[in-house]
Amino acid sequence: MVRDQIRARGVRDERVLAAMARVPRHVFIAPEHRHEAYEDHPVPIGFGQTISQPYIVGFMTEALRPEPGHRVLEVGTGCGYQTAVLADIVAEVFSIERIDALAEAAQRTLSDLGYTNVHVRAGDGALGWPDAAPFDRIIVAAAAREVPSALRDQLAEGGILVIPLGVSDQDLHVFRKRNGALETRATLPVRFVPLVVDPLSPEP
Repeated sequence: MVRDQIRARGVRDERVLAAMARVPRHVFIAPEHRHEAYEDHPVPIGFGQTISQPYIVGFMTEALRPEPGHRVLEVGTGCGYQTAVLADIVAEVFSIERIDALAEAAQRTLSDLGYTNVHVRAGDGALGWPDAAPFDRIIVAAAAREVPSALRDQLAEGGILVIPLGVSDQDLHVFRKRNGALETRATLPVRFVPLVVDPLSPEP
């Protein structure tokens, strides 16, 4: 998987490649889909959600430019695989999942694998995790129309935010915060589930 799907397509960060070689992707997938764990496509994880294809996980993680001392906010825990890849590289990961059952299952899997630098909770990802902010890096695994203001505010100065933007046509954007503003570049077309915002929450 790492050699043929990720490195061969241009992901070069050795820490990212090593983390993806170490994290057992199949453990995060239900038994009925486990035979697909290392194939080059998304895999269902229940509740209409999927685990992203390995290349997209590798690309987004590299785009984040994670460092060992970083504190990272992840929006969209899903099954916890991306969480584990990040936790293998950075100091601390705070991950939010809107579906309670997925958040609970991901936390169990991550705990069973021995990760102690991960915090998972169920909630509205568009609101971020204010009591743990600011974050050196933020990664979002759902497509938004625009960057939620809470995530922009919770990103540290000089930090990087990776997020898919768009509705029918989506592009992955990589932002860096400079002087309080976000500088962006679109990177590649993607297809993610939409970022669901609680109707009682402030507009993102």
